Amino acid sequence: MVQLDEKIYFYLLIIIPVIVVLFLLVLIWKKSTRKKFANTELLKRLTPNRSSNKGVIKLTVLILGLALLIVGLVNPKIGTKLETVKREGVDIVFAVDVSKSMLAEDIAPNRIEKAKRLVSEIINQLASDRIGIIAYAGQAYPQLPITTDYSAAKMFLQGMNTDMLTSQGTAIYQAIELATTFYDDAEQTNRVLFIISDGEDHSEGSTLDAVEDAVDEGITIYTIGVGKEKGAPIPIKRNGILESLKKDTQGETVITKLNKEVLIDISSEGNGEYIDGSNTDAAVEFIKNELLQMDKKEFEAKQFAEYKDQFQWFIGAALLLLFLDIFILDRKTKWLKNLNLFNEKRHE
Repeated sequence: MVQLDEKIYFYLLIIIPVIVVLFLLVLIWKKSTRKKFANTELLKRLTPNRSSNKGVIKLTVLILGLALLIVGLVNPKIGTKLETVKREGVDIVFAVDVSKSMLAEDIAPNRIEKAKRLVSEIINQLASDRIGIIAYAGQAYPQLPITTDYSAAKMFLQGMNTDMLTSQGTAIYQAIELATTFYDDAEQTNRVLFIISDGEDHSEGSTLDAVEDAVDEGITIYTIGVGKEKGAPIPIKRNGILESLKKDTQGETVITKLNKEVLIDISSEGNGEYIDGSNTDAAVEFIKNELLQMDKKEFEAKQFAEYKDQFQWFIGAALLLLFLDIFILDRKTKWLKNLNLFNEKRHE
């Protein structure tokens, strides 16, 4: 397990492409200046010991040195002691709708980003609960199995988008069926499933059957609605620029609406509640209170208890490379020249 203390120093890596660009500009300027002074053959005779490769080698060593120095400033730490700790919590699975309708911008900035923010804020309120993540559209896909690693959960959450599943549509029942396989602790009495969606469901008949099966497995289902009932078109963008609006087979602009009734039915049958996701703070506070009222089960989890700094290795290697860079001259190295590795013609 690796921890990064000062990630902000990664921004310094922008120095590297700047150095490369400057090097190339200087190289072009030097080449242009030499051509004005004399032709290539004459220059080779005038400066027989000048190496055409040493500049690239110096640049490479300099870049490696700077990169290692920056990593050293970030201060990576490696976990050295793994211990088992006892925790109490609830098993929670988040099923996030990633169908194209979640691109609608009737809730800022759009439905999918709002859903991701809601899940992220809920995770921030958790202490020792285990969580899992599912993405679904026309089919359901496991994003993250049940874990206590909240950092990993947020990383997977940020990577979710409406292009991640090729099968479009909205099959909530598949998300519910997949969720029932996530709870790996047979003794856990509180299993919670949060479905974050705009409620569009292309398989309503199968959904309530899946809810009934989930309840039989001891799962409580909450639904969180994102979007507005008046609806909004689905924008089609390229590089953040609006190109058009999604249209149906008749050429009419598609208006996608929040289907609150479907979500209310699911939560009602699932012994949970429907939550309006338009107000993030209110939704998160409600969920926090609901989870606090649930019985917690004690379980064991392994985690790293001690981390050791590793910055010294990177800074040491960086200083060594930067020191060596001083001694790399533009002249050819005598013993390498004698080897004549590139079969260069020698001028007498």
